[in-house]
Amino acid sequence: MQLVTFDAHPEDAPGRPEHFLSDGALGYEGLDIGWPGRNRLGAILERGARAGSVLDLNGALAVKLASEDVGAPEVEADSLLPADPMAFLGKGPEAAREARGVIDFALEMLARYDGPDLERAGVVLPRRKLRLRAPIPRPGKVIGVARNYASHAAERGQQEFPKEPVLFVKASSAVVGPDADILIPGASHQVDYEGELGVVIGRRTRDCPAEEGLSRVAGYVAANDVSARDYQNVRGQHFIGKSCDSFCPLGPALVTADSVADPHQLTIGTRVNGETRQSASTGEMIFRVEELVGFASRLMTLEPGDVILTGTPAGVGAASDPPRWLRDGDVVEVEIEGVGRLVNHVRASRPPRSAG
Repeated sequence: MQLVTFDAHPEDAPGRPEHFLSDGALGYEGLDIGWPGRNRLGAILERGARAGSVLDLNGALAVKLASEDVGAPEVEADSLLPADPMAFLGKGPEAAREARGVIDFALEMLARYDGPDLERAGVVLPRRKLRLRAPIPRPGKVIGVARNYASHAAERGQQEFPKEPVLFVKASSAVVGPDADILIPGASHQVDYEGELGVVIGRRTRDCPAEEGLSRVAGYVAANDVSARDYQNVRGQHFIGKSCDSFCPLGPALVTADSVADPHQLTIGTRVNGETRQSASTGEMIFRVEELVGFASRLMTLEPGDVILTGTPAGVGAASDPPRWLRDGDVVEVEIEGVGRLVNHVRASRPPRSAG
């Protein structure tokens, strides 16, 4: 499955005005599904006539339950398949199974002429009318892995592999979604990109043996570990240099673990203004995903929705001669085979206007 978090704008809504309830929610056959707005969980339909559209999973489940004459279908849908992505992950495999069933229901109904009109109900939405957020809008923790590719370690002057993963933390407030701007702080002049495979934890995990690490993974995202090198390296301010606003783009979708046969056999690349800067395979990681999960969980509890950034390959701007820092107007793309393409524009921060 490709799970997304989205905003929808009522002015772009399908359906006619008479299908809206007085409070602005969209009604269908007596349902008050609620407008699919901020931070709602959806799935990209991958086949059929509406392939590429986004299915509001919670809303579609409410329609399904209503068609089965289940009492209080909206309440039951909220219980089985929450609209909030963090609540969804917290329910674990049970919610994932429910989501797959809802997708199958939607595809069947869309193929029938006599089924519920899911588009009119506002639960099948054109991608162009949605704003995708980060699949995990506000993780509890974002854990980075330093120099987990031999090629990147070498370009940064490290000739020996670390004996264990070197972890650091990025503030979750740095997370933004696809198409969001990467903002260059006025105080930094050395902002760099790092394309990475992001791992999203799906189960509460403590002291996990490495061989069981993959079983704790909900899915994968494309990520960009943006870094202010003049703070991270020159001034030794590693945390703040990694945690500036907008310095952790994630997306466009959370691709569930069952859709990725092997996270260590994926091509990964980064382009800036169409020029390839990084190109590698995730198989080049020094420490594999299961090892990272196992190591991190020895000393801290990993919770559903936590994100591990697995490291970046060679080709970062800091390693060029001369260095190639991100500039206002640049477009950065991180693309990972089978996971997706994450696109963000770079903008220079503007000082806030003074009051009055």
